[in-house]
Order: sequence, then C-alpha cells, then structure tokens
Amino acid sequence: MNIDETLLSPIHKKIVVFFHENQACIDTPRGISTWIREDRSKAKKALEDLVKLEILVAHRTPSTTGYSYTRNEKIISKIKKLLKKIKSS
Repeated sequence: MNIDETLLSPIHKKIVVFFHENQACIDTPRGISTWIREDRSKAKKALEDLVKLEILVAHRTPSTTGYSYTRNEKIISKIKKLLKKIKSS
C-alpha cells in the first residue's frame, strides 16, 4: 500500500485529514477514533498502517500508544497535494 492508495480508504483518509489539520496533535487510538467517529479497533489498525507508511509516528509506552503526524516535509507536501486533488475532484 502506498500513500495514494491509502487515501482511497475512508478511515485512512479521515485519520490523515485529522492529523494534517492538527499537525501538533498526539493522541491515542481511543481519542482518534472519537474524533473521526470510527470503531476503535478499526482505527487502531489504520493507525498502524499509517505508521508503516511513515505518515504517522507511534509513541509507544507500556500502557498505551500515542500517534503524531510525521515531520517529514516531503511526505507532508505529498499529502497536501493529494488532499487538494481529492477535494477538487
């Protein structure tokens, strides 16, 4: 799966949009699933998919995992272009 394909999935897209609009945010699967109004287990799987693509960073502790948006400017720029393209189509 690549970034372009990922944004075709509604749950992945919701998460990417959430983090793109809130780039300083760090949140747990519970918090993110609440924000995007999706089932927590589905959100958690999608979050891990996005970590593998380096769109998100996982901050793991023994009790929970927090997720934050990448700081990679190339990835952020690509996502910005893709989201703009999706909105205009």
